[in-house]
Amino acid sequence: MINNLLLSTDMDKHNYQSILSRTVVIVTAILLFLMSIELMGLSISELTGGMADSITAVTANPFIGLFIGLLSTALLQSSSTTTSITVAAVASGAISLHNAIPIVLGANIGTTITSTIISMSYISKQKEFRKAVAAGTSHDFFNILTVLLLFPLEVNYRFLERFSLFISTSIHISGKSGLDGTGGYGFTSIFETCTEWIVSTFGPIVSLLLGIVLLFSCIKFISKWLYKILIGKTKDQFEKVVFKNKFRAFTWGLVITSVAQSSSLTTSLIVPLVATGKVKIKKAFQFIMGANIGTTITALLAAIFQSEAAISLALVHLLFNLTGVIVFFLIPYVSQVPIYLAKQMGRITMKVRLVGFAYILIAFFLLPFTLIYFSQVAEKPADSTEVTVED
Repeated sequence: MINNLLLSTDMDKHNYQSILSRTVVIVTAILLFLMSIELMGLSISELTGGMADSITAVTANPFIGLFIGLLSTALLQSSSTTTSITVAAVASGAISLHNAIPIVLGANIGTTITSTIISMSYISKQKEFRKAVAAGTSHDFFNILTVLLLFPLEVNYRFLERFSLFISTSIHISGKSGLDGTGGYGFTSIFETCTEWIVSTFGPIVSLLLGIVLLFSCIKFISKWLYKILIGKTKDQFEKVVFKNKFRAFTWGLVITSVAQSSSLTTSLIVPLVATGKVKIKKAFQFIMGANIGTTITALLAAIFQSEAAISLALVHLLFNLTGVIVFFLIPYVSQVPIYLAKQMGRITMKVRLVGFAYILIAFFLLPFTLIYFSQVAEKPADSTEVTVED
């Protein structure tokens, strides 16, 4: 009995130490994440001192901003990284809130590439391939349709910008005064000495690259670490616990993605479950909608103690996904549209396998790059005409 008591005490002590060590690791990763935002903001501020007009000109076209966000996120395979970098740029005053919003909208489309690529891995399994593609592209169509709904409203009426500014000013959550990123806040001073030393020692370019690498590493580390803690040994029972009903699927998608800070990771879990028939695509789609809300936590965390514009941008990310959920989760029949399109993509891709790869190449890389290029070319003649008149 004494031996059992000693064994129990040792196990409790081991569990306590394990929890404590995990907590320290996660807190350290989050602090490094916040430091990377501060470092990028300072580096961008130093770099863009004389290039403010050029950056404004590039991002002034909302279509260019949209495709910059899409293309960069497709390359990084992380909307959290893209939105966090954009938040840092807005906080530094390098990009205005108005110009940054299309980048965030594009990032929401770009992040869907991960689950789509994973679905292509089932190409050799005929029975599973169709379902895998449908599951992977359901995330695509949700975000594409939400952008098609909100992007015109934003371009014409600044719907998201005005709503987010109204919220941030109403509840007084801005850390730095003004929309240009100026002003100070006490908490960020714990990183100030370190970030200023890094920028002054290595220069703004190297410091910016270091900040991006640190940001990306922190997000990936936190997502993988918490994936092991949250899922771990219960992976085999995952579908039974999570997908019991649509509200539970939505809630679990929100919670897991909020903690793991990676919608790419959580939505990628869905593809194998749908492909093997363990989960219906309808419930998987409900999980994905929850994940889209959960992924906004990263931008909100990045914007903490930053400027009013940076916090408003993080709220834009939340409002975008929240609007999509309201439309495609709560409105009857409308919720079937993304699922229908995804199923059709699955059927077409099963018949012509090349369609899936062509879709990824065109939608995520060729189309945005081409449109960015031609948009810039179209604007050059107008600029040169203005110079001639002034001369």
